[in-house]
Amino acid sequence: MDRRTSKRIKEAKLKARPELSDSQAWYRLGYFDNFDISLDTVELCDNVERVDTSKVSPEEFVERYEQHYTPVVLTNDQADWQASYKWTMERLAKKYRNQKFKCGEDDDGFSVKLKMKYFVEYMKSSEDDSPLYIFDSSFGDHLKRKRLLEDYTAPRYFNEDLFGFTGERKRPPYRWIVMGPARSGTGIHIDPLGTSAWNALVRGHKRWCLFPTITPKDMLKAKPGEGWKNRDEAVTWFTYVYPRVKDPSWPKEYAPLEILQKPGETVFVPGGWWHVVVNLDNTIAVTQNFCSTTNFPIVWHKTVRGRPKLSKKWYRELKKSRPDLAAVADKVDLSQPTGINSDSSSSGSSSSSSDSSSDSSDSEDSRPKSKKSSAMRKRTRSLTPNGSKSRSHSRSRSQSLDRRSISSTPKNSR
Repeated sequence: MDRRTSKRIKEAKLKARPELSDSQAWYRLGYFDNFDISLDTVELCDNVERVDTSKVSPEEFVERYEQHYTPVVLTNDQADWQASYKWTMERLAKKYRNQKFKCGEDDDGFSVKLKMKYFVEYMKSSEDDSPLYIFDSSFGDHLKRKRLLEDYTAPRYFNEDLFGFTGERKRPPYRWIVMGPARSGTGIHIDPLGTSAWNALVRGHKRWCLFPTITPKDMLKAKPGEGWKNRDEAVTWFTYVYPRVKDPSWPKEYAPLEILQKPGETVFVPGGWWHVVVNLDNTIAVTQNFCSTTNFPIVWHKTVRGRPKLSKKWYRELKKSRPDLAAVADKVDLSQPTGINSDSSSSGSSSSSSDSSSDSSDSEDSRPKSKKSSAMRKRTRSLTPNGSKSRSHSRSRSQSLDRRSISSTPKNSR
């Protein structure tokens, strides 16, 4: 790694994780040497059904899985993707070498970005406990980076995109290019506004653990002191929390689903499911949160409660283009809980999650409010749909430069 590359990486790390200002703090826990990334270990625990998209129709998928909020792994849905051969580290580093991608946020909520050529070098050599992670939602808005959109299509089960009726400029961010080395990932979280998500892995392997929406948050979070300053990181979760999950005393009603996601597989995460994801090697993926006819009643309920201005515009457009759904919205009882948890935080794009998930099924998403003292602004971390981290802030300029996630507007990771 040359001097300039090293300098740019150090600058990005300092901005994204200022609490790890000492360079040795990034590898203090020794996860590079002692965190288990063996595929065989994870594969033995994989207990999630595979669905061959060439054999199951969209109607069957809705009836058997989406309506029942059942997570599954899809196969044979990336066969015609150009990404399958274009999205290698070497080709991305060449084609997008000087294009900057978001890999974090600073304390003021501004994006921390790295040129692709630098990030690929970082991926090849990182020994950090929980490395930086590209989680970029704006690639589709950029003249050159939007070429990535030509390399894939949404799986046929997820062509419906009801938030699209709000308009591309007004809608919450909803799609992310996700790229990172081993041990990077997204901490435990629930996607906001009741949205569901799909995560298509093109390169590498991901380890997933998912829990029913009724699982108490406190049981799923690392305890104070665990993981040092990496308490909310995915590697810390699998190091400290996962052993408790596998203990015989763990309640059966909170039993996890586990996945070893392989290249070419797409994970379907229904709204309300807790999930945590860690990369086991160099990974490249694309992920998207969505609202469909199936989950619309719950997403509508949470959007009205959490994003009232957005819901009004959405309703006006639905009245014109989908009056059938506007009629469904009219019948949703907003006074009753949805029974589905969602996250109550805002956007970001780094490697981990926060403690901001809602505790009860009827708590809704809301815009985070910054808290200032006379000396300094309090920093808080929050989630994208896929669990990536952000800091809440009161600077309107920052909000105008970077669109927030669905919760203040998905995820992670996801």
